[in-house]
Amino acid sequence: MQAVGLKTHIWNNNLRSAFLLAGFPVLLIGIVFAFELLLLGAGFLPSTGSIGGDFMFAMRMLAGAIPVSLAVALAWFAVAYFANTKIISAATHAKPVTRAQEPELYNLLENLCISRGLKTPRLQIVESDALNAFASGVNASQYTITVTRGLMATLDPPELEAVLAHELTHVINRDVRTMVIASVFAGIISLIAQIIFRAVQWGGSGRSRSDRKGGGGLFIILALVIAAVGYVLSLVIRMSLSRSREFVADAGSVELTHNPDAMIAALQKISGHSALPSPEAVQGLFVDNVETGLMSLFATHPPIDKRIEALVKFAGGRVEATQPAPALDHPAGPWDSPAAGEGA
Repeated sequence: MQAVGLKTHIWNNNLRSAFLLAGFPVLLIGIVFAFELLLLGAGFLPSTGSIGGDFMFAMRMLAGAIPVSLAVALAWFAVAYFANTKIISAATHAKPVTRAQEPELYNLLENLCISRGLKTPRLQIVESDALNAFASGVNASQYTITVTRGLMATLDPPELEAVLAHELTHVINRDVRTMVIASVFAGIISLIAQIIFRAVQWGGSGRSRSDRKGGGGLFIILALVIAAVGYVLSLVIRMSLSRSREFVADAGSVELTHNPDAMIAALQKISGHSALPSPEAVQGLFVDNVETGLMSLFATHPPIDKRIEALVKFAGGRVEATQPAPALDHPAGPWDSPAAGEGA
């Protein structure tokens, strides 16, 4: 992919990400409104005696709740900004490594950074046989690139360099910042939506009065609809932020290494061996994340074969037959799933 095309793609992706990210506070306010309707419909809030009156009462409450909702959004933004790396590292069991411990890995990343005049991000390793990697952080002091032990053991140096360049591109493009923050906002929306679903499931209407004239059942149904829409939109937004960015990062890897064949070979080896047990919100950061079943409709990553096709078409890469990724003889980490250990 030519440099001009890549820069245009990056600009469009970042602009779209900014608009999508701005929609999270709006979704949060909608979820809060659904929660108010649930409380009203279940009888935990007083009824005016009519559906119209109850609805206007809920709207007045929403007007008062908007500043609180925005404050909550800002608080979660602060959490994402200051503590994201520690949270993600804890969720993935990633441990920092020094240059003395992994000199070859450090040299590969440092050379890439020197070529672009960048500060070298911190390095971490996940002791897992899975073949995966990710970048995290929202500013220069936090930027971190994490790889799995399986990835290091399976890829040859040019392929490993290509994956490091892929993750470094996420840092250069600043889309890792957007993904981290988006994951935090999507998390709180999903959490509140699930609270609403479970409140109804657990019999939240227990305090409703049979003689009330308001629209108790109607408000509960409306709350469920709004919560469902908010939950689905949070998944769609997170998916939209990450799917296109993987194509951009693959192209950025080629721009840094001038070796599309290495990125293609790395993707071929990673395919089918990337399962790394971790929270759903974190998996959107990975170099590859395979969704199955219904969740495949909201996949955070395009299929690897589509990414390889793009590298062949736009970067002049070649696809060569490769052997399946070899099984590793070191023990899997305690958090590894059996499938991940057997497949890598």
